Amino acid sequence: MRVAIAGAGNVGRSIASELIGNGHQVMLIERDPSMLRPDRVPEAEWILADACELSSLQEADLSSCDVVVAATGDDKVNLVVSLLAKTEFAVPRVVARVNRAENEWLFTEQWGVDVAVSKPRLMAALVEEAVSVGDLVRLMTFRQGEANLVEITLPPGAPYIGRAIREVPMPRDSALVAIVRGKRVLVPTPDDPLEAGDEAIFVCTTAAEDDIRRAMLGPNVVQRARKAAE
Repeated sequence: MRVAIAGAGNVGRSIASELIGNGHQVMLIERDPSMLRPDRVPEAEWILADACELSSLQEADLSSCDVVVAATGDDKVNLVVSLLAKTEFAVPRVVARVNRAENEWLFTEQWGVDVAVSKPRLMAALVEEAVSVGDLVRLMTFRQGEANLVEITLPPGAPYIGRAIREVPMPRDSALVAIVRGKRVLVPTPDDPLEAGDEAIFVCTTAAEDDIRRAMLGPNVVQRARKAAE
């Protein structure tokens, strides 16, 4: 997979290193000469250019990329890069970094964004995920499909503890994609039993979130969790 990353700061370089480690081709686009540090990620292709300039993106052959990541620290720049990548170069997948929470509503398909990664929302979700047991935490939103990545940590009182996953009435428009159990990550099968403390990771629509709460926690547990939160 060929990936272009706009912004070669700490975030952009970290993403590039991870992707290269997974066997992908990466092109880093940076307009600030002082940030051009090919020695930090020598396996990447480095380009000194303004990613908001159409001519620069044409020279970089952006249309040959499978994914564009707008990873600068400026939300305005990330929106322009996303829009150009999608409308002018028909890049199949555009991922954009959201730096300020109040700008998150702008990062939609209308601006060419398929997936918006909000730093404030992600950090808040990670805090919630670390301390929340017995409630649903939204980790990420996939804009293109209108689906969410959510997590529930099962408390001891959950109704299906010790029972096979196939016995859980899974709601429509939802899928249990992983279970984090201690230091292990499990790909769930219908016969796997659930345990207290399991972190169940779902992909689901927003409308299905309450149904997942009821299915995994039961109505009594949900009520107690809400009263405790109050």
